[in-house]
Amino acid sequence: MGSESTLPRVRRIAGIVLAVLLIGGVVAAVVAGREGKDTGTATKTVRGVIGSEKADFFADPAVVKALAAKGYTVKTETSGSWAMEDLKLDGYDFAFPSSQAPADALADKYHARQPLPRPFYSPLVVVAHRSSAQVLAANGLATLDHDRGTLHMAAYLDAARHDRTWQQLKEARSHAELTGTLYIATTDPETSNSGALYLAAASYVAGGGRVAAGKSDVDRTAPLMHKLISVQGAQQPSSDAAFRDFVSGVGNPLVLVYESQVAALLHDGQGVDDLTVLYPDTTANSDHTVVPLTQAGRDLGELLSTDPALRKLAVRHGFRPQGDSAEFTAATAPFASYINQKLTGIRQVPVPTSSVLHEMARRARN
Repeated sequence: MGSESTLPRVRRIAGIVLAVLLIGGVVAAVVAGREGKDTGTATKTVRGVIGSEKADFFADPAVVKALAAKGYTVKTETSGSWAMEDLKLDGYDFAFPSSQAPADALADKYHARQPLPRPFYSPLVVVAHRSSAQVLAANGLATLDHDRGTLHMAAYLDAARHDRTWQQLKEARSHAELTGTLYIATTDPETSNSGALYLAAASYVAGGGRVAAGKSDVDRTAPLMHKLISVQGAQQPSSDAAFRDFVSGVGNPLVLVYESQVAALLHDGQGVDDLTVLYPDTTANSDHTVVPLTQAGRDLGELLSTDPALRKLAVRHGFRPQGDSAEFTAATAPFASYINQKLTGIRQVPVPTSSVLHEMARRARN
């Protein structure tokens, strides 16, 4: 009898233990499943300061999705490329100025390891309406080919040196909108990359084909550089704002922007009435360069450089990926009348060091 009464109790206890174990197993499986799901979808948040011309790229839902697929959520704030030097970047993972000179200055300041990732680049161009471009061509300042052309920098600088006005140019009188001093509107060279690169190219031409290397070189071209900037009055803080003004039909007849902004506009199926894209025959490339402040920032920079999906999206936003011109050529084939795909006839010149370019910009502004 005693053994028979004990057996049911043992069975009940065993059943309870088994139930607990089974429930525990289910809970563990659910937790493991959740953890597995988080591992597959969770993203690492990376913070950066970028040039305004890349804001649309990082805000693109397709880019956000492609980055998330690789484990990243990227949060960005915009700044002029040269103004980044004055920011406190504690807590940021990367800075992404629009060319190598400000990037190198930031790398020195924050002891970032070289080489720095350079995912893509974009030449500077001058956007104009057909009437403005035709007047420039009639006066030997440009050569036109369909919806694009070449701006002759030496001739343009000579006109600027002599304070030429639109009214003094042949065929300008029939265009009432072309009045006042002839100049190219740029961003502030002390804070913005495109404005600084404009001075770099102009000083190279004005200096007889040599890169400014010190004070004497800056002194030699300073009067002309000051004239190029002072004639503009108030300047836009970013190329993005300057380009939006041009697209909306306000502002100066000639505006310096990035080729990527034009290509992105055309990709979106938008246009500007009688748009003409002028490539300066002497210019400095804008190498968009990542300055890693953490390992996560470096990993992101490398990903932007190598991931096929992100490279394709960069082209979609008008940028030229480093190392493969075929991607850009294929993507811009429908807009070849506007885009100089192979940069034929365009001379890319070296950029002065950060300190020299800073001094050049300061002298030009003051």
